[in-house]
Amino acid sequence: MTHIDIVALEVGQEVGAESFTFTRDSLVRYAGASGDFNPIHYRDDFAQSVGLAGVLAHGMLSMGTAVQVVVNWVGDAGKVIDYGVRFTKPVFVDAHEGALVTVVAKIGLIDLEAKTVRVDITCVCNETAVLGKAQAVVKL
Repeated sequence: MTHIDIVALEVGQEVGAESFTFTRDSLVRYAGASGDFNPIHYRDDFAQSVGLAGVLAHGMLSMGTAVQVVVNWVGDAGKVIDYGVRFTKPVFVDAHEGALVTVVAKIGLIDLEAKTVRVDITCVCNETAVLGKAQAVVKL
């Protein structure tokens, strides 16, 4: 487990950054794990028939991937005591190239009394933020 000295942290400090590639295989595996077999996540023809540009990743896959950077930093998923996002744009997953999602986590607020840190997360695909107001609160 990682020991983090809350007093040494600064607002704006980057605590993690990582890129993830979503592939069509990733979507199939996530569908199996989550039980979400909506065809917009694996069939281009169906996605286009409902007005989408193509197959898109599950929103909860994007959300879960983004918080992983915070979990990696803190070293224990149980220390994440609150997490929320707004879904702002879909992550379209190309059949051949997939989709590259880049996540950066920075300290947004430090509460020394409560021993909590709010981590602000950016999650970007194709230079577009796909999550808004993504914030995790970590108990240190």
